[in-house]
Amino acid sequence: MANCSLARRPGRFWPTCSLMAIAGFVLLSLCARWSPLEAQQAQQKKKKSEPIAPAKETAGAKAKPNASSVQSLTLGKKIDAAALAKLIDQQVQQRLKEEKAKPSPLADDAEFLRRVYLDLVGVIPPADKVTEFLASKEPDKRAKLIDELLADPRFGTYLAERWVNLMVPRESNNRILPTEPFKKWLAEGFNEGKPLNKLVYELLTASGTQDENGGVTYFVANNTVDKITDNVTRMFMGIQLQCAQCHNHPFTDYKQTEYWATAAFFMKTRITADPKAAAKKGVPIGVTDSNKAPPAKKGLPESAKIVPAKFLRGEEPKIPPGEFPRPVFAKWMTDDANPYFATAMVNRFWYQLFGRGIVNPVDDIHEEHPPTLPAILVTLAEQLRLNQYDIKYLVRAICNSEAYQRTSRSKDEDGADPDVYSQRAVRVLSAEQLFDSLTQVLGQSPKADISDKGLAKKGGPGTPRQAFINFFRVEDANPLEYQVGIPQALRMMNSIQTNRTEAAVAAAIKQGKTPEKTIERLYYITVSRPPTAEEVQRLTGYVGKNGDSPRTYGDILWALLNSSEFVTNH
Repeated sequence: MANCSLARRPGRFWPTCSLMAIAGFVLLSLCARWSPLEAQQAQQKKKKSEPIAPAKETAGAKAKPNASSVQSLTLGKKIDAAALAKLIDQQVQQRLKEEKAKPSPLADDAEFLRRVYLDLVGVIPPADKVTEFLASKEPDKRAKLIDELLADPRFGTYLAERWVNLMVPRESNNRILPTEPFKKWLAEGFNEGKPLNKLVYELLTASGTQDENGGVTYFVANNTVDKITDNVTRMFMGIQLQCAQCHNHPFTDYKQTEYWATAAFFMKTRITADPKAAAKKGVPIGVTDSNKAPPAKKGLPESAKIVPAKFLRGEEPKIPPGEFPRPVFAKWMTDDANPYFATAMVNRFWYQLFGRGIVNPVDDIHEEHPPTLPAILVTLAEQLRLNQYDIKYLVRAICNSEAYQRTSRSKDEDGADPDVYSQRAVRVLSAEQLFDSLTQVLGQSPKADISDKGLAKKGGPGTPRQAFINFFRVEDANPLEYQVGIPQALRMMNSIQTNRTEAAVAAAIKQGKTPEKTIERLYYITVSRPPTAEEVQRLTGYVGKNGDSPRTYGDILWALLNSSEFVTNH
């Protein structure tokens, strides 16, 4: 290309045609290797747009499967994670047979390794772990790796951050609210193996200041009766009860009085100080309960109804004078007999590992959203209860299943239906996963990414990581669709962080010694696999043409970081 323009990268000028050539090669080669998101999204759009034919009443017609009418596969018998994984695969195989779909083979070791690292600890594997795992001949190395990651402190930290994102609304009132105490509180519970029902009970009854009890952050972040009711029922019951706040629910038979009967359990919960005022004065903020009646409907929306506290679709408990209703609700919520909690929790963990719940949307469980694997949903919920609400047991079972370990590669140009489980769906990395993976590859993000050190005090991002997350995060994102846009793509290509490749390149050259080995190392640290023979040939040719120098390898690394393979979990 004679008319080669110049593109500016920090501190250097680079030939646009050279960058485009490398990026184009990497993107094209990877698109051929991995199932593209475009086909996946096209399949989902096609599914949504297909007209629904009127149901024909026949003698053999079956109603939609409903979890409440399905029997558990284990009939009350406690089983281990390996046995549960086999039951998952049996039911998936039955669904594949019903749909006349051919299952994809299992993912190779490199694809599995990268996936399970991102799913359990939120970051890609380091290069040394990749080479070690790929070289291992142990037949049970996948199961051992799952156990290793579940024991890693990053498991609890990553899961805690996901939960905080779901439980702390992104709104102006929470901009200056510190969430680290909440993340730490949750991470400690997850890592020490605290039963999930006990953890949630302690969360729903949390009191004291943030310094004393990080769990109170949940109530501080949702500091009105309607906000906490909305989040609790969505997060821990898997239902959109907030749609019945102002009127009867438009899509289910939940009544407005049922919403406010649930909200009544939180009517006596108080925030000890205004969050903004507390932040200015440096006063710790906390949560308490009080029998002192506030002025009528103070802090409540106009639609509020003052009704007795009553369990959803259950009884009206007798709360003795002097006692508070919040612990009564928490005990009901986390009891084995609760019809919502265990089902909502297993559906949420399935969503985290597959990108879709067994019931989808994950927080809108009702009859019009039938489960894709009804028997598995019921069985997982039963086994969670029988195994003392051990979330590591649940995750271990799912990750050891063939359904979880299938490849995401496909020859089907239309993409596979993620509800059929014939292959793994490609998921977009979350903002947190993307930043942490970039940091692992390139080192710590430079402070220059944040220009105003006073931003944190003003409610802005306090760290480069938070600034990156704020820029890349999509609210209520569908992980199966690429929903960020051109600004984010440009940030990836042009930011100081992704262009500061010197340290990573120097380490790769030192360990690689030859162009072939250096290129191989760059692949290991970014996409967690060795390059194909074709990729080695093309890229060594590029090195030969442009010089065996750090700048040339920096181009290659930059292109890998901006490839579809790096920014997705496959």
